[in-house]
Amino acid sequence: MKRISILGATGSVGQNTIDLIKRAPGAYKVVALTGGRRIDTLARDAIALGADVAVTAHEDLLVSLREALKGSGVEAAAGQTALIEAARRPAQWVMSAIVGAAGLAPGLAALEQGATLALANKESLVTAGTLMMRTARANRATILPVDSEHSAIFQALVGEDSAAVNRVIITASGGAFRDWPMDRLANATVAEASSHPNWDMGQRITIDSASMFNKALEMIEAREFFGFSPNQIEVLVHPQSLVHALVGFCDGGLMAHVGPPDMRHAIGYALNWPQRQALPVEVLDLATIGTLEFRAPDPARYPALRLAREVMEARGLSGAIFNAAKERALDHFIAGRIKFTDMNIVVEEVLNALIDAPEARNSELTLDVVAHMDHLARQQADLVVTERTTQG
Repeated sequence: MKRISILGATGSVGQNTIDLIKRAPGAYKVVALTGGRRIDTLARDAIALGADVAVTAHEDLLVSLREALKGSGVEAAAGQTALIEAARRPAQWVMSAIVGAAGLAPGLAALEQGATLALANKESLVTAGTLMMRTARANRATILPVDSEHSAIFQALVGEDSAAVNRVIITASGGAFRDWPMDRLANATVAEASSHPNWDMGQRITIDSASMFNKALEMIEAREFFGFSPNQIEVLVHPQSLVHALVGFCDGGLMAHVGPPDMRHAIGYALNWPQRQALPVEVLDLATIGTLEFRAPDPARYPALRLAREVMEARGLSGAIFNAAKERALDHFIAGRIKFTDMNIVVEEVLNALIDAPEARNSELTLDVVAHMDHLARQQADLVVTERTTQG
């Protein structure tokens, strides 16, 4: 029986992971489930799965969680320290699906106890890729990618010589606004940006898909995880979201991973690795699909991709700056303080202000150093937004 924990159990990736676990009774012992404010969901799943502990990130909800778990035998805990302690509990396999930079410290804690980390939290590699990979090596832990694109690359490379790879192509749906006239983007609403044409995801990642900041993060993640150079990493808009990535080799051949837009495939691959098991996902009928469409992303529509290339070239702590600025710009857009198209401007201004700062070139990459730069970048993003709203 495999001992597993799910960090971010109440989000879309966490819920899809739980779906797979429930379909294999007796195969898994659930150690810890963590979540945010969806206490009813967290408690329900912790009880159903017989978890040892359930943790909410919000200390003010501890009483509510305890009440929801009353009589179940499941321990309740709350706060950042409790999240890290839950990640440190002995488990063979840990799903890292906490959204944003908040997932970095718990993910590192899981690696420190030698677990296989199924990484859906792309921000961990973006902000501290060197630290993550170093920690995994030091503790003989394994990181398996769960983003559909990186899982696809990982699968396409099985049995291949990485030295023979000359390009990787990450596909993007193009998000909610891929066919909108450019002059409409500035007035796009939060509700419009929160509706994805293909995937069922949380609000924040859905908006990131519309701006293609999610793809920008994935470019950086591909560099950090696989070691590709920036000029090897390409992005194509693929509206059907059926080809998740392609790997190009020195002989001109392309290896594509094709599958339905269902996160349970990438999750299931990581859950069962190194074997494959049957999964409850759609079997594609290619004759019915008929046509697969690809097109180059418009740089004017998706400036986040250009910013990602600058980050990949700069390295250091530029990823931490980029991600923190992106997260705060998204907060301000959701709150109605800035326009959809302002998010790119905010992130670029923060990068310009901090990317050459001495702190950003710090080669001694530690969790404290990353956290400090994250804090500085968020402060700078707030300052940029304040100046923009004051001016107009």
